[in-house]
Amino acid sequence: MAHLSTALIHSDDKDNRVSDVAPPINVTTTFRYDNDDLVPWTERENLDFMEKTPIYSRLAHPNSTRLESIFSEILDGHAVIYSSGLAAFFAAMIHYNPKRIFIGQSYHGVRAIANILTRNFQTKQHTLDEIEQFAQPGDIVHLETPVNPFGTSLDLEDFAKKAHEKGALLLVDSTFAPPPLQNVWDFNVDIIMHSATKYFGGHSDLLSGVLVVKEEAVARQLRDDRIYLGTNVANLESFMLLRSLRTFEMRMLKQSENATKIVSFLDSNRDKYDKVLKSITHSSLQKESFVKKQLKGGYGPVFSISLMNKEQCKKFPPMLKYFHHATSLGGIESLVEWRAMTDPYIEQTLIRVSIGCENADDLIQDLANALETLQKESSN
Repeated sequence: MAHLSTALIHSDDKDNRVSDVAPPINVTTTFRYDNDDLVPWTERENLDFMEKTPIYSRLAHPNSTRLESIFSEILDGHAVIYSSGLAAFFAAMIHYNPKRIFIGQSYHGVRAIANILTRNFQTKQHTLDEIEQFAQPGDIVHLETPVNPFGTSLDLEDFAKKAHEKGALLLVDSTFAPPPLQNVWDFNVDIIMHSATKYFGGHSDLLSGVLVVKEEAVARQLRDDRIYLGTNVANLESFMLLRSLRTFEMRMLKQSENATKIVSFLDSNRDKYDKVLKSITHSSLQKESFVKKQLKGGYGPVFSISLMNKEQCKKFPPMLKYFHHATSLGGIESLVEWRAMTDPYIEQTLIRVSIGCENADDLIQDLANALETLQKESSN
């Protein structure tokens, strides 16, 4: 396998259909049939033909095929692309059809899908602490690590062992630490998902998600299901994601380096902001041995801080010069979010921080200025 930077640029070379160096934007939804390949749908053994002769963009199209080539290479499995991270998670639930889902702290949209499954199909929900008590063969353990919105890590090997002892499958959302930071397959997991909207997209301008499985037959079934779920990624967003992937490794490593430096500053200056800064959470602050084993390529670019009260949370984001107050994460621009604005399950004083590609010292000074202002206000 080629190194990551090379694979990001060349894994889809085999899918070239024209002589353009940059893949064209395919805005068409329908394609002319190949007169040399007039085979009825019922006589096809599988849908692989659409990689070379697309029919309709809901089924597949040239740039979605290119994306799956790249993701299959860099994520070391059989990748299936979707219109969003939530579409990828929902597709996994439809395919595996678990009777029980074991889920801890995770993205609130994932929990909302679990609630829909419970409402409509009586799928039972359990905490991660209840795996050994209630898990059965075919159940899904959904683990997010690093965890949204805290940026902290959970022990993948430990949860894989617990799940497999009960015959359950471990689905890991590795959005917050994609390769080169973390290689989830090293820890005996069964399915990987990413919201490609975040770091793979990297510019806050597209939606996409990806599932990665070990078996080609499972990936084929997922693609077949995707046709009728209507969740293939769109044409234009595929082109934009392809462009973003070319620079992914450089962005990812810069954002990881920045975040680690900023967290270190905040942690070492806690006492200076004792009337504002209640807590900081990030994998780099964890002491467990598994953290460095999992994040051997660097720590994730997201961390959280908790302030003393809701009023400080309202004041803090507008004080910042280089951080946008907005939801989402993973873009080259740094964001902060008073997380209670969008997440109904989170504590009301938590600020999620997504670090971008700016100069780390500028970001540190920006955060320090805002915290110092709030500290002075609280001391009066």
